[in-house]
Amino acid sequence: MNPKRLLGSLGLCAGLASLGFAQTSGDGIDLYFGDWHTSAPRMTHGELEERDILTRGDALNPAQKGAVLRFINSYAYATLAPYASTKIEPLEGQQEIYFVQSGQGTAHASGQSVDLHRNIAVLIPAGLSFNLENTGDQPLTMYVINEPTPPGFRPNSSMLARDENQLPLSSSSGMWAHIVKTLFASSDGLGTLEAVLTVTLDPLTLGKPHPVPGEDTDRIEEVWTELDGTSLVMVGNQLRRQTPGMAYLHIPDNKTPHTNINSSEDSQDRFLYFARYRSHEARK
Repeated sequence: MNPKRLLGSLGLCAGLASLGFAQTSGDGIDLYFGDWHTSAPRMTHGELEERDILTRGDALNPAQKGAVLRFINSYAYATLAPYASTKIEPLEGQQEIYFVQSGQGTAHASGQSVDLHRNIAVLIPAGLSFNLENTGDQPLTMYVINEPTPPGFRPNSSMLARDENQLPLSSSSGMWAHIVKTLFASSDGLGTLEAVLTVTLDPLTLGKPHPVPGEDTDRIEEVWTELDGTSLVMVGNQLRRQTPGMAYLHIPDNKTPHTNINSSEDSQDRFLYFARYRSHEARK
């Protein structure tokens, strides 16, 4: 379906015009997108190949494409080769969240083991020696969020795993049409982030465009990654196609609305979403 016809049929154009949002140029909007497919590989944890999606930078004036993260350390896509294992080592002053896309494996830490397969999320707390093992003959692939731990923060004493396939819906109508499953929240042991979710859009639906001035702050760090399907992203007055492996940061200027649109007539779009919403007290 043609994007302009879709927006016209939904009557969005006239409504959005009344918001008076900033008209960010197309080139400027592209700086807030990243795609691991276009990144060079780097090795971490001994055997883990990572490709950056978004990196550290200035979220209001990015110096290069994807350099927009202010509060988390890194966001990448990782691959562990068949039958390979990472080094056994702790994370100091940082934590990692892994969300498995494909393959089979095991995460080990302090006598605890967690089976890894598609849609398993694992929170590796600071200070806990761990390693990852690929137990299959196919690559083990994962999205990896690395967050710093604030001063005085009390991390979990063990790994925490969640199977998205088994989680109940947190909401089926958030922001008009978001079908949400909560992987981790602050109460689960996140240090800097406050939410890690999956969000699904049914065919021919969209989320509510936001923010309207006054509803957001410049301290937010909100990232959307396409997991399944191909969506349209609306950022300000621009549309972009988002395919699996692409992510974008909500522009934290308190002016530029954004949302995702599923223009497919017969398939869902699914996203990995994570966010820090405001300055908040660390868990003691």
